[in-house]
Amino acid sequence: MSHLLTVSRAAHLTGVTRADMQKHIASGALPSHDGMVTTENLLKVFPDVRLEDSGAFERIAKIREEAFGRRIRERILPNQEVLAQRLTAQSEELAEVRRHLTSYHDLIGALRERIDLMVAASPSEQLTALGEFIDQGLAGVLGSDEPADTLEVLDDVLRVMTAHVKVKPSGREFFVEGNETVLEAALRAGLAPSYGCRNGNCGLCKARIVSGRTKQVHHTDYPLSASERAQGHTLLCSHTAVTDLEIEMLEANLPSDIPEQEIVATVRKIEPLATDIMLLHLQTPRTSRLRFLAGQRVTLSVSGLSANFRGDYPIASCPCDDRNLHFHICNNPEDDFARSLFAGVIKANDPVSLFGPFGDFVLRKDVVTDIAFIVCDSGFAPAKSLIESAVAADMPGALQLIWAATRDNGHYLENQCRAWADALDTFSFFTLKANDRPAAGAAAVTRLLAEAGSVRREVYVSGPADFVEAACKALMAGGLPAAQLHYESS
Repeated sequence: MSHLLTVSRAAHLTGVTRADMQKHIASGALPSHDGMVTTENLLKVFPDVRLEDSGAFERIAKIREEAFGRRIRERILPNQEVLAQRLTAQSEELAEVRRHLTSYHDLIGALRERIDLMVAASPSEQLTALGEFIDQGLAGVLGSDEPADTLEVLDDVLRVMTAHVKVKPSGREFFVEGNETVLEAALRAGLAPSYGCRNGNCGLCKARIVSGRTKQVHHTDYPLSASERAQGHTLLCSHTAVTDLEIEMLEANLPSDIPEQEIVATVRKIEPLATDIMLLHLQTPRTSRLRFLAGQRVTLSVSGLSANFRGDYPIASCPCDDRNLHFHICNNPEDDFARSLFAGVIKANDPVSLFGPFGDFVLRKDVVTDIAFIVCDSGFAPAKSLIESAVAADMPGALQLIWAATRDNGHYLENQCRAWADALDTFSFFTLKANDRPAAGAAAVTRLLAEAGSVRREVYVSGPADFVEAACKALMAGGLPAAQLHYESS
Protein backbone atom coordinates (compact mmCIF):
# COMPACT_ATOMS: atom_id res chain seq x y z
CA MET A 1 0.00 0.00 0.00
CA SER A 2 1.46 3.35 -1.02
CA HIS A 3 2.42 5.81 1.72
CA LEU A 4 1.27 9.45 1.68
CA LEU A 5 3.82 12.26 2.17
CA THR A 6 3.59 16.03 2.34
CA VAL A 7 5.46 17.92 -0.39
CA SER A 8 7.98 19.18 2.19
CA ARG A 9 8.65 15.66 3.46
CA ALA A 10 8.91 14.33 -0.10
CA ALA A 11 11.49 17.00 -0.95
CA HIS A 12 13.36 16.21 2.25
CA LEU A 13 13.52 12.51 1.42
CA THR A 14 14.56 12.82 -2.21
CA GLY A 15 17.11 15.58 -1.72
CA VAL A 16 15.52 18.16 -4.04
CA THR A 17 14.15 21.58 -3.22
CA ARG A 18 10.46 22.21 -2.75
CA ALA A 19 10.66 24.41 -5.86
CA ASP A 20 11.86 21.46 -7.94
CA MET A 21 9.19 19.22 -6.41
CA GLN A 22 6.48 21.79 -7.22
CA LYS A 23 7.71 21.95 -10.83
CA HIS A 24 7.21 18.18 -11.19
CA ILE A 25 3.72 18.56 -9.73
CA ALA A 26 2.85 21.52 -11.98
CA SER A 27 4.03 19.64 -15.08
CA GLY A 28 1.82 16.65 -14.21
CA ALA A 29 4.79 14.31 -13.82
CA LEU A 30 4.05 13.91 -10.10
CA PRO A 31 0.34 13.65 -9.18
CA SER A 32 -0.68 15.29 -5.91
CA HIS A 33 -3.88 15.71 -3.92
CA ASP A 34 -4.43 18.19 -1.07
CA GLY A 35 -0.69 18.86 -0.84
CA MET A 36 0.14 15.15 -0.53
CA VAL A 37 2.02 12.78 -2.86
CA THR A 38 2.29 9.00 -2.73
CA THR A 39 5.58 7.15 -2.35
CA GLU A 40 4.61 5.05 -5.37
CA ASN A 41 4.39 8.10 -7.64
CA LEU A 42 7.45 9.66 -6.02
CA LEU A 43 9.56 6.60 -6.81
CA LYS A 44 8.46 6.78 -10.44
CA VAL A 45 9.89 10.30 -10.69
CA PHE A 46 12.92 9.61 -8.46
CA PRO A 47 13.61 5.87 -8.91
CA ASP A 48 17.16 5.92 -7.49
CA VAL A 49 16.44 7.37 -4.05
CA ARG A 50 18.84 6.06 -1.42
CA LEU A 51 19.26 6.94 2.24
CA GLU A 52 22.73 8.43 1.81
CA ASP A 53 21.51 10.66 -1.05
CA SER A 54 18.48 12.04 0.75
CA GLY A 55 17.99 15.71 1.54
CA ALA A 56 18.46 15.13 5.26
CA PHE A 57 22.09 14.21 4.76
CA GLU A 58 24.65 15.18 2.12
CA ARG A 59 22.65 17.80 0.23
CA ILE A 60 21.56 19.82 3.25
CA ALA A 61 25.02 19.57 4.78
CA LYS A 62 26.57 20.79 1.52
CA ILE A 63 24.30 23.83 1.36
CA ARG A 64 25.03 24.76 4.95
CA GLU A 65 28.74 24.08 5.11
CA GLU A 66 29.96 24.99 1.62
CA ALA A 67 27.45 27.57 0.45
CA PHE A 68 26.91 29.52 3.63
CA GLY A 69 29.81 28.50 5.82
CA ARG A 70 27.38 27.68 8.61
CA ARG A 71 28.81 26.09 11.72
CA ILE A 72 27.21 22.75 12.52
CA ARG A 73 27.17 22.86 16.31
CA GLU A 74 25.16 19.70 16.89
CA ARG A 75 25.17 16.21 15.48
CA ILE A 76 22.40 15.15 13.14
CA LEU A 77 21.09 12.79 15.79
CA PRO A 78 19.25 14.36 18.75
CA ASN A 79 20.37 13.70 22.30
CA GLN A 80 19.74 10.29 23.82
CA GLU A 81 16.59 11.24 25.73
CA VAL A 82 14.87 12.89 22.74
CA LEU A 83 15.98 10.03 20.50
CA ALA A 84 14.51 7.54 22.96
CA GLN A 85 11.22 9.45 23.03
CA ARG A 86 11.04 9.57 19.24
CA LEU A 87 11.74 5.83 19.04
CA THR A 88 9.09 5.27 21.71
CA ALA A 89 6.58 7.33 19.71
CA GLN A 90 7.31 5.29 16.59
CA SER A 91 7.10 2.07 18.60
CA GLU A 92 3.68 3.13 19.89
CA GLU A 93 2.60 3.85 16.33
CA LEU A 94 3.92 0.44 15.21
CA ALA A 95 2.14 -1.26 18.10
CA GLU A 96 -1.10 0.44 17.08
CA VAL A 97 -0.67 -0.75 13.51
CA ARG A 98 0.02 -4.29 14.72
CA ARG A 99 -3.06 -4.18 16.95
CA HIS A 100 -5.21 -3.18 13.99
CA LEU A 101 -3.66 -5.87 11.80
CA THR A 102 -4.33 -8.50 14.48
CA SER A 103 -7.92 -7.31 14.78
CA TYR A 104 -8.42 -7.48 11.00
CA HIS A 105 -6.80 -10.93 10.91
CA ASP A 106 -9.12 -12.16 13.68
CA LEU A 107 -12.09 -10.65 11.86
CA ILE A 108 -11.17 -12.42 8.61
CA GLY A 109 -10.65 -15.67 10.53
CA ALA A 110 -14.07 -15.35 12.21
CA LEU A 111 -15.67 -14.55 8.84
CA ARG A 112 -14.09 -17.67 7.31
CA GLU A 113 -15.45 -19.83 10.14
CA ARG A 114 -18.91 -18.27 9.76
CA ILE A 115 -18.88 -19.05 6.02
CA ASP A 116 -17.88 -22.68 6.74
CA LEU A 117 -20.83 -23.02 9.16
CA MET A 118 -23.22 -21.50 6.61
CA VAL A 119 -21.97 -23.81 3.85
CA ALA A 120 -22.37 -26.84 6.14
CA ALA A 121 -25.91 -25.80 7.08
CA SER A 122 -27.00 -24.83 3.57
CA PRO A 123 -24.56 -25.63 0.75
CA SER A 124 -24.24 -22.72 -1.68
CA GLU A 125 -21.96 -22.16 -4.66
CA GLN A 126 -21.78 -18.44 -3.88
CA LEU A 127 -20.73 -19.05 -0.27
CA THR A 128 -18.18 -21.62 -1.42
CA ALA A 129 -16.78 -19.15 -3.98
CA LEU A 130 -16.60 -16.45 -1.31
CA GLY A 131 -14.67 -18.77 0.99
CA GLU A 132 -12.22 -19.61 -1.81
CA PHE A 133 -11.83 -15.87 -2.55
CA ILE A 134 -10.89 -15.22 1.09
CA ASP A 135 -8.46 -18.18 1.12
CA GLN A 136 -6.75 -16.97 -2.05
CA GLY A 137 -6.56 -13.42 -0.75
CA LEU A 138 -4.96 -14.53 2.51
CA ALA A 139 -2.52 -16.76 0.66
CA GLY A 140 -1.60 -13.87 -1.59
CA VAL A 141 -0.96 -11.51 1.33
CA LEU A 142 0.94 -14.00 3.49
CA GLY A 143 2.96 -15.36 0.60
CA SER A 144 3.73 -12.04 -1.06
CA ASP A 145 7.39 -11.30 -1.81
CA GLU A 146 6.71 -7.69 -2.84
CA PRO A 147 9.64 -5.48 -1.69
CA ALA A 148 9.12 -2.91 1.02
CA ASP A 149 8.27 0.66 0.02
CA THR A 150 11.74 2.28 -0.07
CA LEU A 151 10.53 5.79 0.65
CA GLU A 152 8.25 4.67 3.48
CA VAL A 153 11.19 2.94 5.16
CA LEU A 154 13.37 6.00 4.57
CA ASP A 155 10.67 8.26 6.00
CA ASP A 156 10.51 6.12 9.15
CA VAL A 157 14.28 6.36 9.58
CA LEU A 158 14.40 10.13 9.07
CA ARG A 159 11.52 10.72 11.46
CA VAL A 160 13.84 9.47 14.22
CA MET A 161 16.36 12.20 13.36
CA THR A 162 14.05 15.03 12.25
CA ALA A 163 10.59 16.17 13.23
CA HIS A 164 8.30 17.89 10.74
CA VAL A 165 6.56 21.08 11.88
CA LYS A 166 3.61 22.78 10.20
CA VAL A 167 2.75 26.36 11.19
CA LYS A 168 -0.74 27.79 11.43
CA PRO A 169 -2.13 30.00 10.01
CA SER A 170 0.63 30.57 7.41
CA GLY A 171 0.95 26.93 6.35
CA ARG A 172 4.77 27.19 6.40
CA GLU A 173 6.68 23.99 7.13
CA PHE A 174 10.12 23.19 8.51
CA PHE A 175 12.12 20.41 10.16
CA VAL A 176 13.63 20.22 13.63
CA GLU A 177 17.02 18.53 13.43
CA GLY A 178 19.50 17.28 15.99
CA ASN A 179 19.30 18.97 19.37
CA GLU A 180 17.95 22.30 18.16
CA THR A 181 14.88 23.92 19.67
CA VAL A 182 11.74 24.58 17.65
CA LEU A 183 12.62 28.29 17.57
CA GLU A 184 16.15 27.61 16.28
CA ALA A 185 14.75 25.34 13.57
CA ALA A 186 12.17 27.95 12.53
CA LEU A 187 14.87 30.64 12.19
CA ARG A 188 17.15 28.27 10.27
CA ALA A 189 14.29 27.59 7.86
CA GLY A 190 13.90 31.29 7.08
CA LEU A 191 10.78 31.94 9.15
CA ALA A 192 10.40 35.12 11.19
CA PRO A 193 8.73 33.99 14.42
CA SER A 194 8.06 36.28 17.34
CA TYR A 195 10.81 36.01 19.94
CA GLY A 196 12.98 38.07 22.24
CA CYS A 197 15.64 36.76 24.60
CA ARG A 198 15.83 33.14 23.32
CA ASN A 199 16.59 32.16 26.92
CA GLY A 200 13.14 31.38 28.28
CA ASN A 201 12.70 34.67 30.12
CA CYS A 202 10.53 37.01 28.03
CA GLY A 203 7.77 34.70 26.77
CA LEU A 204 7.59 36.33 23.30
CA CYS A 205 8.14 32.99 21.55
CA LYS A 206 5.09 31.45 23.23
CA ALA A 207 3.10 29.28 20.78
CA ARG A 208 0.25 26.79 20.97
CA ILE A 209 0.96 23.15 20.17
CA VAL A 210 -2.07 21.99 18.17
CA SER A 211 -0.83 18.42 17.81
CA GLY A 212 2.32 16.48 18.60
CA ARG A 213 4.66 16.30 21.57
CA THR A 214 7.54 18.52 22.68
CA LYS A 215 10.22 18.20 25.35
CA GLN A 216 11.90 20.93 27.36
CA VAL A 217 15.66 21.02 26.71
CA HIS A 218 16.58 24.41 28.19
CA HIS A 219 15.74 26.03 31.51
CA THR A 220 13.07 28.74 31.50
CA ASP A 221 12.04 31.30 34.10
CA TYR A 222 8.93 32.47 32.25
CA PRO A 223 5.81 31.35 34.13
CA LEU A 224 3.11 29.95 31.87
CA SER A 225 -0.31 30.15 33.49
CA ALA A 226 -2.37 27.06 34.19
CA SER A 227 -4.79 28.16 31.47
CA GLU A 228 -1.98 28.54 28.92
CA ARG A 229 -0.61 25.11 29.76
CA ALA A 230 -4.07 23.58 29.47
CA GLN A 231 -4.45 25.13 26.01
CA GLY A 232 -1.13 23.64 24.89
CA HIS A 233 1.07 26.74 24.97
CA THR A 234 4.82 26.33 25.28
CA LEU A 235 8.02 28.34 24.78
CA LEU A 236 9.63 27.48 21.45
CA CYS A 237 13.06 28.65 22.61
CA SER A 238 13.29 26.00 25.33
CA HIS A 239 11.55 23.01 23.73
CA THR A 240 12.42 20.61 20.95
CA ALA A 241 10.04 18.42 18.95
CA VAL A 242 9.67 14.79 19.97
CA THR A 243 7.13 14.00 17.26
CA ASP A 244 5.83 15.84 14.20
CA LEU A 245 4.11 19.05 15.27
CA GLU A 246 1.39 21.41 14.20
CA ILE A 247 1.70 24.78 15.96
CA GLU A 248 0.01 28.16 16.05
CA MET A 249 2.78 30.76 15.92
CA LEU A 250 3.01 34.51 15.36
CA GLU A 251 5.23 35.49 12.42
CA ALA A 252 6.66 38.80 11.23
CA ASN A 253 5.74 39.48 7.61
CA LEU A 254 6.43 43.22 7.40
CA PRO A 255 9.24 45.47 8.70
CA SER A 256 6.70 47.11 11.00
CA ASP A 257 6.30 43.73 12.75
CA ILE A 258 9.92 43.91 13.96
CA PRO A 259 10.52 46.16 16.98
CA GLU A 260 13.50 48.52 17.05
CA GLN A 261 16.24 47.29 19.37
CA GLU A 262 19.37 48.67 20.99
CA ILE A 263 22.12 46.12 21.55
CA VAL A 264 25.80 46.34 22.45
CA ALA A 265 27.69 43.80 20.33
CA THR A 266 31.35 42.78 20.25
CA VAL A 267 33.73 42.93 17.30
CA ARG A 268 34.63 39.32 16.54
CA LYS A 269 36.60 39.81 13.34
CA ILE A 270 37.74 42.48 10.92
CA GLU A 271 39.21 41.33 7.62
CA PRO A 272 39.59 42.77 4.11
CA LEU A 273 37.26 41.49 1.38
CA ALA A 274 38.95 43.78 -1.16
CA THR A 275 41.40 46.68 -1.05
CA ASP A 276 38.61 49.11 -0.16
CA ILE A 277 35.97 46.81 1.43
CA MET A 278 36.21 45.40 4.94
CA LEU A 279 34.21 42.61 6.54
CA LEU A 280 33.04 43.58 10.00
CA HIS A 281 31.79 40.61 12.03
CA LEU A 282 29.84 41.55 15.15
CA GLN A 283 28.52 39.12 17.74
CA THR A 284 25.62 39.98 20.01
CA PRO A 285 25.26 38.66 23.59
CA ARG A 286 23.51 35.31 23.93
CA THR A 287 20.77 36.96 25.92
CA SER A 288 20.15 39.86 23.51
CA ARG A 289 20.20 38.91 19.83
CA LEU A 290 19.14 41.12 16.93
CA ARG A 291 15.80 40.24 15.42
CA PHE A 292 15.61 41.50 11.82
CA LEU A 293 14.39 40.72 8.32
CA ALA A 294 16.85 40.00 5.51
CA GLY A 295 17.79 43.17 3.65
CA GLN A 296 17.30 45.53 6.58
CA ARG A 297 19.85 48.03 7.92
CA VAL A 298 21.11 49.08 11.33
CA THR A 299 23.04 52.02 12.76
CA LEU A 300 26.47 51.15 14.16
CA SER A 301 27.99 53.42 16.77
CA VAL A 302 31.28 53.47 18.66
CA SER A 303 31.78 55.88 21.56
CA GLY A 304 35.32 56.82 22.49
CA LEU A 305 37.08 59.34 24.68
CA SER A 306 37.73 61.69 21.77
CA ALA A 307 34.81 61.19 19.39
CA ASN A 308 31.71 59.17 18.49
CA PHE A 309 31.58 57.30 15.18
CA ARG A 310 28.26 56.34 13.59
CA GLY A 311 27.14 54.86 10.28
CA ASP A 312 24.12 53.14 8.70
CA TYR A 313 24.83 49.82 6.96
CA PRO A 314 22.85 46.90 5.52
CA ILE A 315 23.25 43.56 7.27
CA ALA A 316 25.00 41.12 4.92
CA SER A 317 24.17 37.94 6.86
CA CYS A 318 21.04 35.81 7.18
CA PRO A 319 18.48 36.35 9.97
CA CYS A 320 18.74 32.61 10.61
CA ASP A 321 21.93 33.44 12.57
CA ASP A 322 20.74 36.39 14.63
CA ARG A 323 23.82 36.47 16.83
CA ASN A 324 26.59 36.69 14.21
CA LEU A 325 26.09 39.80 12.06
CA HIS A 326 28.20 40.63 9.00
CA PHE A 327 28.69 44.02 7.35
CA HIS A 328 30.58 44.97 4.18
CA ILE A 329 32.06 48.41 4.96
CA CYS A 330 33.48 50.49 2.09
CA ASN A 331 36.42 52.83 2.67
CA ASN A 332 34.69 56.20 2.47
CA PRO A 333 36.58 59.30 3.69
CA GLU A 334 33.25 61.03 4.35
CA ASP A 335 32.06 58.19 6.63
CA ASP A 336 33.53 58.57 10.14
CA PHE A 337 32.76 55.00 11.15
CA ALA A 338 34.29 53.52 7.97
CA ARG A 339 37.34 55.76 8.21
CA SER A 340 37.89 54.65 11.82
CA LEU A 341 37.53 51.01 10.84
CA PHE A 342 40.13 51.22 8.07
CA ALA A 343 42.45 53.29 10.25
CA GLY A 344 42.48 50.55 12.90
CA VAL A 345 40.73 52.63 15.55
CA ILE A 346 38.05 49.94 15.83
CA LYS A 347 39.61 46.63 16.85
CA ALA A 348 38.63 43.08 17.70
CA ASN A 349 36.74 42.70 21.02
CA ASP A 350 35.67 46.37 20.99
CA PRO A 351 32.03 47.09 21.88
CA VAL A 352 29.82 48.43 19.08
CA SER A 353 26.27 49.66 19.67
CA LEU A 354 23.53 48.54 17.26
CA PHE A 355 20.34 50.52 16.69
CA GLY A 356 17.57 49.12 14.51
CA PRO A 357 16.65 47.39 12.35
CA PHE A 358 15.02 49.66 9.79
CA GLY A 359 14.23 49.69 6.07
CA ASP A 360 11.68 47.95 3.86
CA PHE A 361 14.09 46.37 1.34
CA VAL A 362 12.87 42.91 2.39
CA LEU A 363 11.65 39.72 0.73
CA ARG A 364 8.03 39.11 -0.06
CA LYS A 365 7.70 35.56 1.22
CA ASP A 366 4.26 35.11 -0.39
CA VAL A 367 5.53 35.28 -3.99
CA VAL A 368 5.85 32.14 -6.10
CA THR A 369 7.59 33.73 -9.10
CA ASP A 370 11.31 33.84 -9.85
CA ILE A 371 13.43 36.49 -8.14
CA ALA A 372 16.25 38.53 -9.68
CA PHE A 373 18.86 40.51 -7.75
CA ILE A 374 20.63 43.32 -9.60
CA VAL A 375 23.51 44.79 -7.62
CA CYS A 376 26.58 46.95 -8.10
CA ASP A 377 29.84 46.70 -6.13
CA SER A 378 29.08 46.58 -2.36
CA GLY A 379 25.36 46.62 -3.13
CA PHE A 380 25.91 42.86 -2.95
CA ALA A 381 25.77 43.04 0.87
CA PRO A 382 21.96 43.28 1.35
CA ALA A 383 21.41 40.95 -1.62
CA LYS A 384 23.56 38.32 0.11
CA SER A 385 21.26 38.46 3.13
CA LEU A 386 18.17 38.25 0.90
CA ILE A 387 19.52 35.29 -1.09
CA GLU A 388 20.49 33.31 2.01
CA SER A 389 17.08 34.00 3.55
CA ALA A 390 15.27 32.94 0.35
CA VAL A 391 17.21 29.68 0.24
CA ALA A 392 16.62 29.03 3.94
CA ALA A 393 12.89 29.61 3.41
CA ASP A 394 12.94 27.26 0.39
CA MET A 395 11.08 29.81 -1.73
CA PRO A 396 9.62 28.18 -4.85
CA GLY A 397 11.02 30.40 -7.61
CA ALA A 398 14.47 30.44 -9.20
CA LEU A 399 17.02 32.93 -7.86
CA GLN A 400 19.19 34.91 -10.25
CA LEU A 401 21.95 37.35 -9.32
CA ILE A 402 23.46 39.87 -11.75
CA TRP A 403 26.45 41.57 -10.14
CA ALA A 404 27.87 44.62 -11.89
CA ALA A 405 31.24 46.10 -10.95
CA THR A 406 32.71 49.50 -11.73
CA ARG A 407 36.19 48.70 -10.37
CA ASP A 408 38.61 45.78 -10.58
CA ASN A 409 37.75 44.32 -7.16
CA GLY A 410 34.00 44.88 -7.44
CA HIS A 411 33.14 41.15 -7.40
CA TYR A 412 34.82 40.63 -4.03
CA LEU A 413 32.81 37.50 -3.06
CA GLU A 414 32.51 35.78 -6.43
CA ASN A 415 33.67 32.50 -4.89
CA GLN A 416 30.67 32.65 -2.56
CA CYS A 417 28.37 32.93 -5.58
CA ARG A 418 30.07 29.94 -7.21
CA ALA A 419 29.50 27.90 -4.04
CA TRP A 420 25.80 28.78 -4.12
CA ALA A 421 25.54 27.84 -7.80
CA ASP A 422 27.28 24.50 -7.15
CA ALA A 423 25.06 23.65 -4.17
CA LEU A 424 21.70 24.98 -5.36
CA ASP A 425 19.83 23.97 -8.49
CA THR A 426 17.66 27.08 -8.29
CA PHE A 427 20.47 29.66 -8.13
CA SER A 428 22.43 31.21 -10.99
CA PHE A 429 24.64 34.29 -11.21
CA PHE A 430 26.31 36.49 -13.79
CA THR A 431 28.99 39.15 -13.44
CA LEU A 432 29.71 42.14 -15.66
CA LYS A 433 31.90 45.23 -15.63
CA ALA A 434 31.16 48.77 -16.75
CA ASN A 435 33.03 52.07 -16.79
CA ASP A 436 30.46 54.01 -14.78
CA ARG A 437 27.46 53.24 -12.55
CA PRO A 438 24.60 54.35 -14.83
CA ALA A 439 26.08 52.25 -17.63
CA ALA A 440 26.38 49.34 -15.21
CA GLY A 441 22.69 49.64 -14.31
CA ALA A 442 21.57 49.62 -17.93
CA ALA A 443 23.92 46.74 -18.79
CA ALA A 444 22.67 44.63 -15.87
CA VAL A 445 19.04 44.97 -16.99
CA THR A 446 20.04 44.15 -20.58
CA ARG A 447 21.74 41.00 -19.28
CA LEU A 448 18.64 40.07 -17.29
CA LEU A 449 16.46 40.40 -20.39
CA ALA A 450 18.93 38.39 -22.46
CA GLU A 451 19.01 35.55 -19.93
CA ALA A 452 15.39 35.53 -18.76
CA GLY A 453 13.56 36.84 -21.82
CA SER A 454 11.26 38.84 -19.56
CA VAL A 455 11.51 41.03 -16.48
CA ARG A 456 8.14 39.86 -15.16
CA ARG A 457 9.42 38.63 -11.81
CA GLU A 458 10.29 40.08 -8.43
CA VAL A 459 13.39 42.25 -8.86
CA TYR A 460 15.60 43.64 -6.08
CA VAL A 461 18.10 46.37 -6.98
CA SER A 462 20.82 47.64 -4.64
CA GLY A 463 23.95 49.72 -5.00
CA PRO A 464 24.99 53.35 -5.51
CA ALA A 465 22.15 55.80 -6.15
CA ASP A 466 22.99 56.49 -9.81
CA PHE A 467 23.26 52.75 -10.54
CA VAL A 468 19.91 52.07 -8.87
CA GLU A 469 18.23 54.92 -10.75
CA ALA A 470 19.50 53.72 -14.14
CA ALA A 471 18.57 50.08 -13.46
CA CYS A 472 15.07 50.94 -12.21
CA LYS A 473 14.43 53.17 -15.21
CA ALA A 474 15.47 50.36 -17.58
CA LEU A 475 13.35 47.81 -15.72
CA MET A 476 10.24 49.99 -15.88
CA ALA A 477 10.85 50.61 -19.57
CA GLY A 478 11.12 46.85 -20.01
CA GLY A 479 7.62 46.37 -18.61
CA LEU A 480 8.29 45.46 -14.96
CA PRO A 481 5.23 46.35 -12.83
CA ALA A 482 6.08 48.83 -10.08
CA ALA A 483 4.75 46.46 -7.42
CA GLN A 484 7.43 43.92 -8.34
CA LEU A 485 10.33 46.35 -8.14
CA HIS A 486 12.24 46.77 -4.85
CA TYR A 487 15.32 48.97 -4.54
CA GLU A 488 17.67 50.54 -2.06
CA SER A 489 20.55 52.96 -2.60
CA SER A 490 23.79 52.85 -0.63
